[in-house]
Amino acid sequence: MSYPMPPLTAPTAAPAVPMPASDPSLPQDDTPAQQAERAAQLAATRLVYRWTTDVPTLPGVPLATQVPKNDEPTIAWFVILIGVALDIVRNALTVKLGGVDKGELDSPRAQYEAALVECDAIEASAAKIAAEHGVHTGGTIFSRIVGDVEHAVAAAEHDAHVALLKGYKERLEELMKVEDAEQLGSKTPRSVEAYRALFATLPVPGVSYMFQDDSTFARLRVQGPNNMLITAVGDTLPPNFPLSAAKYSAVVGGDTLGAALADGRLFLLDYKPLEVLDPGTYGSLAKYAWQPMALFAIPPGGSSLVPVAIQCGQDPIDNAIFTPSPVADKQWGWEMAKFVVEVADGNYHELFTHLARTHLVIEAFAVATHRHLAEIHPIWALLVPHFEGTLFINEAAATSLIAADGPIDHIFAGTITSSQLAAVDARLAFDFYGKMLPADLAARGVGVDSALEDYPYRDDALLVWGAIHEWARQYVGLYYAHDADVVADGELAAWADCLAGEAKIKGFGPVTTRAQLAEICTMVMFTASAQHAAVNFPQKDIMAFAPAITGAGWQAAPNGQRGHDKSGWLAMMPPMALALEQLNVLELLGSVHYRPLGDYRSNAFPYPLWFQDPRVTGAEGPLAWFQAALQGVEAEIAARNAERMQPYPYLQPSLIPTSINI
Repeated sequence: MSYPMPPLTAPTAAPAVPMPASDPSLPQDDTPAQQAERAAQLAATRLVYRWTTDVPTLPGVPLATQVPKNDEPTIAWFVILIGVALDIVRNALTVKLGGVDKGELDSPRAQYEAALVECDAIEASAAKIAAEHGVHTGGTIFSRIVGDVEHAVAAAEHDAHVALLKGYKERLEELMKVEDAEQLGSKTPRSVEAYRALFATLPVPGVSYMFQDDSTFARLRVQGPNNMLITAVGDTLPPNFPLSAAKYSAVVGGDTLGAALADGRLFLLDYKPLEVLDPGTYGSLAKYAWQPMALFAIPPGGSSLVPVAIQCGQDPIDNAIFTPSPVADKQWGWEMAKFVVEVADGNYHELFTHLARTHLVIEAFAVATHRHLAEIHPIWALLVPHFEGTLFINEAAATSLIAADGPIDHIFAGTITSSQLAAVDARLAFDFYGKMLPADLAARGVGVDSALEDYPYRDDALLVWGAIHEWARQYVGLYYAHDADVVADGELAAWADCLAGEAKIKGFGPVTTRAQLAEICTMVMFTASAQHAAVNFPQKDIMAFAPAITGAGWQAAPNGQRGHDKSGWLAMMPPMALALEQLNVLELLGSVHYRPLGDYRSNAFPYPLWFQDPRVTGAEGPLAWFQAALQGVEAEIAARNAERMQPYPYLQPSLIPTSINI
């Protein structure tokens, strides 16, 4: 198959694109003529950035009606994505070839061999496009392009290159699909090793060798994909979780339930919010959705969680309590109960913590910012880089990822309609101020002064939050001399009204002080960068391996702990074809790192540095401070990781993209 390159001609000037002013201003400080110019620009922008609450897959959520051209990804992003996708497709094709050889798949080998040749052609063409957009030394073509300022290429050629790369992206996504008819694993005995073998040409995740350990099960609560649910118990256990004092002491030697409660050393995961899911099916196979409760403790003198007990549903009459046990007859029942928790965690993570509370929340701020803050407004300049790629990736999620017959529909437990509505409800219930990192940690009783000393997400997130907050505080102080300037800012007032109204951001209201404005900007920037990184990138390292965390159970949860075996535990796991689909999707989502936090550039070709105001960019300005602070955070997290039992890399600033672009 041929992949022609567009003809390359002499460079011409790129089209004009929105860029921050070298001297941003507040509307109340402008002349009447300047104010009229601002109003005209906003009126034109509102024709492009418009609201809808009628996206079929996310009904009621305020979203953009379209993806404006300036919000489409760059060539650099496409090249990174294609490089990752090629690795995944080649792995999947290798697995399918193995399925042909085992007699599991009816497709001829030639079909998959031709697709591998097609991958080679796509790689060569994408590399040629990348080379035309920059001169690079060292590394692979896919890593060298990151962060470079590309050479000037004619706008028409640039658009042609983007169109070609879009086509490659779509073709690779097509090759990545796992069709219903592909009965992978149908002639292979079910085993953990068989799931590992799905990583035929990709590195096997380390979690695949550790996920059965109780220590790993506990560790994933504080440095896994969903670190935002673990909550201190309080004075008493919930009435629907009747763990006896004797059972507790049998698990946590040298401790009593009363002492653990009094010391604040008990922590709970409660998946009751998943009751909105209606169990779905896949073909003729039933899927199971659960709402378990899982109790963890800090042993006396300890700092890290240990698992204590699991109840596989909310009603204690119908659900026995499982505990870790050395008794052989109880071990596989305990493993099954842990699997129930991980299925629930996978659903909570993807629908609530990830999709609703990062992607959909940030889209609301992106649309409101473009509609109500003029391009000469300093807060527009501060926030817009943190929205790069978000409208594009969210549209893709709404039209494919969370659509009927898409990956969420296949892999996750609920019917697609109930999964969609779960994400909708979580987005509309999102409490902007309550979910700010310090407030959320305090509300869950897991702050730095709690008994939970070993909490890598919290400790690293607070470092990043602090650096972003100081950057926002210094930046806001450049343009607002007094709180009265905030109150007098009509564009800011309209922005806040929009967020509280049309955008449906719960808890939002008038902005009246500089400190409040800095806090708001911190929350937006943190959510778009660090918080998304914390929930997105563990998908590759942890969630791509289905036995560790997956979206559905395929056998009913056990009613009691005794009498189960390994084959019964394995039967709860997804079919091999769906495990491969999960691998493909989550490996892709968790592998694209584009434009790290603190590297502010325009997303419009040829991608110049973003900030133009010398007060921001000067050697003593807030941007230099922020970039230096991020280097300090990077060093501190690296030092912490050297001491941790398992490193937690997801909040290292160098690995945090500035925006939600994947």
